[in-house]
Amino acid sequence: MDRLPQSILFCCDHNSVRSPMAEGLAKKLYGTGVYLQSAGVKSDLDIDGFAVSVCMELGIELSRHRSRSFDEMVQWGDDLSSFDLVVALSPASQRRAQELTRHAHLDVEYWPILDPTGLGEGRDDRLASYRQARDQIHSRLIARWGNGDSEE
Repeated sequence: MDRLPQSILFCCDHNSVRSPMAEGLAKKLYGTGVYLQSAGVKSDLDIDGFAVSVCMELGIELSRHRSRSFDEMVQWGDDLSSFDLVVALSPASQRRAQELTRHAHLDVEYWPILDPTGLGEGRDDRLASYRQARDQIHSRLIARWGNGDSEE
């Protein structure tokens, strides 16, 4: 198990499903001892209602999340190179993060997390897909940095 970095940026395509779930799960596991943010290649979608629902099942509040893109981060003064680690949850976000950090000494990791959008026929099937993505993220976090209960 690795030592938890001081700052992590989670990213995906739209910052509306996977990266906000990862940010919320990491905040629940690791608290305020680490700076956690999320972004997308684009920020053209609001937080996904199914993502909000499956995270609320674990007591994680996502409904106030506001999607933001890499470009908006830069416009707002967030320097990607100030993060210790970027965790990309989609191939497109991995490519974009690598482009933006190619001159920085910054690790970009790719975690292949299921994109649950558009999967499943009815509400129950769709929720099951979102739970699967949430649980994949949760498992990766714990495998990498533990469950947050141990000392720092």
